[in-house]
Amino acid sequence: MAKAAAQKSSPSAGDKIPNTPQASKEDLLRFYREMLLIRRFEERAGQLYGMGLIGGFCHLYIGQEAVAVGVQESVKQGHDKIITGYRDHGHMLAAGMDPNEVMAELTGRVGGSARGKGGSMHMFDVPTGFYGGHGIVGAQVALGTGLAFSGKYRGDDSVSFVYFGDGASNQGQVYESFNMAQLWKLPAIYIIENNQYAMGTSIERSSSTTELYMRGASFGIPGEQVDGMDVLAVRDAAARAVKRAREGGGPYILEVKTYRYRGHSMSDPAKYRTKEEVDEVKKTRDPIDHVKMLLAAAKATEDELKAIDNEVKAIVAEAVQFAQESPEPDPSELYTDVYVEA
Repeated sequence: MAKAAAQKSSPSAGDKIPNTPQASKEDLLRFYREMLLIRRFEERAGQLYGMGLIGGFCHLYIGQEAVAVGVQESVKQGHDKIITGYRDHGHMLAAGMDPNEVMAELTGRVGGSARGKGGSMHMFDVPTGFYGGHGIVGAQVALGTGLAFSGKYRGDDSVSFVYFGDGASNQGQVYESFNMAQLWKLPAIYIIENNQYAMGTSIERSSSTTELYMRGASFGIPGEQVDGMDVLAVRDAAARAVKRAREGGGPYILEVKTYRYRGHSMSDPAKYRTKEEVDEVKKTRDPIDHVKMLLAAAKATEDELKAIDNEVKAIVAEAVQFAQESPEPDPSELYTDVYVEA
C-alpha cells in the first residue's frame, strides 16, 4: 500500500499555511518573479479572450502557480520531458518558454511557438522539453508514460513529468499507464493537480476515493499528498520523487492540493462554488502572498519587490504587443506540418 511521505494538507478555506521548508532570499525572489509572471500573464490572457483576440477554449492557471514553479526546480531543461493537459500556459512559462511566443500562440499568430496552429490548448516547444498541452482529458498520461519509456530505452537519465487533474485521474488510460510504468520501472513523475473541482464537480461527488496519491497503490506505485499552495513544499516533494526516479526507483505520484480561482475555462461562470469560498482561499492561502510573507521574514525590501513587479508588467506588456503585431498564418500553412499529403 502506498503511504504518504509527507503530512497531508489541503488548501481549503480557513486552513492555515503550515510550516514551510527553508529557502534563501534569492530563491524566494526568483519564485516570486516566476509565479507573478504566470499570474499577470494569465490575467492579460483573460482580458484578450474577453476582447475576442483569443479564440476557442482558454483555461487559466491563476491560483495554481506554485505547482508548476515548484516542480520546475527539479527539471533539467531540454533533457527532461514535460507534458500536461489543456490548462497549460503556466507550465510553459515555468518551463522557460518565451512569453512572447506563448501569447502569440494564444492569439493564433505566426510568432507563436506552434506558428499559430496550436492555440491555447496545443502548444509545443522542444528546446525546453515541453511536449504539449493536450485537449483530450487524460490523454497526456499515456503519452507522458511513453516519454518516460523513451528515456529509459535510451538510458539518458531523463525523467518524464506528467501533469493531470483530479478529473482526469478517473480515466481508464491513467491506470493502464500506471501498470506499464511500474512494470517497467519507468522514470515518470505523475503530478495530479487536484484543484478539487475538475470541470465543475467537486471531488467528493465525482470520486469514490478522494486521496488521489493512493491511486497507484494496486500497482505498487508510492505517492504523497503535497500542499500545492506552498511552492517550497512542492519543490521539496518533487526533488525527492525525481531523485528516486533518476536512481531507477520507478514511477511516483504527487497529489498536489491546489485551487483555481477562475472557472474551469473562460466560459465557465463557476456557479458550483460560492464567492465566499473563493475569497477565503485567496485571503488565507494565496501562493504568491505566501512567498511575500516568507520574503518579509527574509528581509526583502519593498523596492526589491516593486522592481520585480515592474519587470513582470513590462514582460507581459511586450508579449501582448508582440502578439498583436505578429501576422496571422498564411492560408497555405493549412497544408504544412502534417503527415499525409493533401
